[in-house]
Amino acid sequence: MAEPSPALTPCNKRQPRPPVRRMGPARDPVEVGTHDLSDRSSCEGRRDTHRADLVGARLRRQRPASALLCSQAVDSRCCNCSNVFNLIPRRQTEESQSSLDAHHLQGQRESLPLSQGENGVVLQRLLLEKKESSEGDGHLDTCRIPEVPRLLYPKAQLLKPSRVDVLVMTPWFAPIIWDGTFDSAILDAQFRDTTIGLTVFAIKKYVVFLRLFLETAEKYFMVGHKVTYYVFPDRPADVPQIALRAGRQVVVLHVGSYRRWQDISMHRMEMISNFSRQRFLHEVDYLVCLDVDMKFSDHVGVEILAPLFGTLHPGFYAADRQSFTYERRPLSRAYIPRDEGDFYYAGGFFGGSVPEVYRLTTACHQAMTADQAQGIEAVWHDESHLNRYLLSHKPSKVLSPEYLWDERMLQRPPLLRKLRYVAVPKNHGEIRNR
Repeated sequence: MAEPSPALTPCNKRQPRPPVRRMGPARDPVEVGTHDLSDRSSCEGRRDTHRADLVGARLRRQRPASALLCSQAVDSRCCNCSNVFNLIPRRQTEESQSSLDAHHLQGQRESLPLSQGENGVVLQRLLLEKKESSEGDGHLDTCRIPEVPRLLYPKAQLLKPSRVDVLVMTPWFAPIIWDGTFDSAILDAQFRDTTIGLTVFAIKKYVVFLRLFLETAEKYFMVGHKVTYYVFPDRPADVPQIALRAGRQVVVLHVGSYRRWQDISMHRMEMISNFSRQRFLHEVDYLVCLDVDMKFSDHVGVEILAPLFGTLHPGFYAADRQSFTYERRPLSRAYIPRDEGDFYYAGGFFGGSVPEVYRLTTACHQAMTADQAQGIEAVWHDESHLNRYLLSHKPSKVLSPEYLWDERMLQRPPLLRKLRYVAVPKNHGEIRNR
């Protein structure tokens, strides 16, 4: 039987070479060895490539196309690297990403999947643009635990918890922020390169609260960090000029007015969503969305920052779920049954990373638009839709009532060691109806 041609010999059945008949001087042994190894390497390389192709094909069949998002989406969905609890994915149905995905997507902005809906495609492209333009190794873009310089601080006592009078952890492992549960020095070091955006609406007569709001914010809000105040007035000329710390600025975004205060409140979600897509994603790392008829009265810092956070409503923090003023009509998109609910969240203090706030505000705006088409208005307007969203998208941090309180309407309990953000006395009827 004829010996098979070398060209048809499979790599995994390599035939022994016939003895070499030396004609003339022998070849250099190094060159002979190199030739023999390259032949084997070429053969084994083809076998490895074939195996890799099979594995890659199998993985591509198992992996959904929507998983090919940039690694920036990891931070916004599953991890704020300053908090170990946020390393746990919040929604199993959302895609976890790696740096390999970001490398794969470079230069392929136009090939992002189009099956996510218009808002999803817009967000994916914006996330990719931010990933490509980001520099440095800040924890937000790389999901890398930031290095903390040498600090002197008290050691945490494992058997002596700082708070035993209140709940400090939700069932889904989100910390509840109370005084005594965090160390500001450590957190300030972790978030030292972070830029925070604050949105506040000062429409119609609510502009009278803006000066006190901004002056107290400069005293207590994110001190030592870069802050952009995004002020939404209907009369930009009425925005007061105040002295700002270094690294902080006021950006005035002119918006229209509405006849009813309820409409102003509900359209806030739409405007935050639109500006998140247009500019916030390119300018800041986190958004904090607040009411203007308030003032800061104590430290409010980076301890609040997380991919998504909500604040316990001061009127319902100790109530059972049947007492919550959720929207109870099944026809509304904000509907929550009486046997469901974690907490009642206040509409005047929420936020998170820009991508997560974009998702929240977009979802709430779309839900309110759907309700309006059916002739329905949720009982507490945007706050009702916020609670519906945070029920199905659990926040990664929850702020205690320290971060939202009304001293005139509520008696301060002993468990509130500090009041950080409090309501300003006002005549609601006069302010809302003019």
